[in-house]
Amino acid sequence: MLTKSDIETKIKKGRDMIRFDYDDANDDYKSDQDLKLPQPPLVKADMCDESIPLPTDFSSLDTTVNFTELLINRKSSRVYTEENISLLELSYILWSIQGIKDIRGKKYATIRTVPSGGARHPFETYMIIKHVEGLKPGKYHYLPWGHRIEYLGEIEDIDKMIDKTIAGQTWAVKSSVVFYFSAVFYRSEWRYGINAHRPMLFDMGHVGENLYLSATLLHLGTCASAAFEGQLCNELFGLDGEEETMMYSQTLGTISKTDNTKEQAFYQFVEDEGL
Repeated sequence: MLTKSDIETKIKKGRDMIRFDYDDANDDYKSDQDLKLPQPPLVKADMCDESIPLPTDFSSLDTTVNFTELLINRKSSRVYTEENISLLELSYILWSIQGIKDIRGKKYATIRTVPSGGARHPFETYMIIKHVEGLKPGKYHYLPWGHRIEYLGEIEDIDKMIDKTIAGQTWAVKSSVVFYFSAVFYRSEWRYGINAHRPMLFDMGHVGENLYLSATLLHLGTCASAAFEGQLCNELFGLDGEEETMMYSQTLGTISKTDNTKEQAFYQFVEDEGL
């Protein structure tokens, strides 16, 4: 059981992580990039021998929504209708959150659809897919080079696994897709060293917000969650938990306006407690 002192120590540690004060004493610090050490790969290598190419012609999708309207409609959704989303819709969302638009230099950096400090893009995207047309349920990994996904295998009890990985948030079980984002630390540490970790938190927020906006554009629902079982997620996708570890999760599913009352029930505590 955490003592008051334990809690205060953890809070201070968290605040120190967020706080940034430039320290002249670090002027002579050199990152591995400064030291001319080899650069890490820009993306993770394929995990399987075969991959599935994703469609890239998005012209049939209705993407003409006014941007102000898009911002007004953006919200978290936890009530899903469990219908299929199309492979094209999944492709569009993956492109919007991690898609590669260009490359800087020969292999120095990727230019993507989201910003990242130093264009390091330290994240990998994994998924549990349940309801996507043309894809069998199971676990997947997104490959930004070539805009592909690879099937990593089936999951014996997919609903139970989603429930456990998202820390018992049972509403997530009705998602069409659950995204799990990992951090490959050295991809950022190579350039920024001891200063790499705080900006990675900003970068993850950019990815999550693009998922919100693209889902809203496609009339789908999503909800980001910092509540997940990190060790279980690492084991599920074969991550070592040290050099690469799970960092963030986000659900995606089909929604209906008729479920607005059910959605509001998540905030009943506000009225019950008079907040």
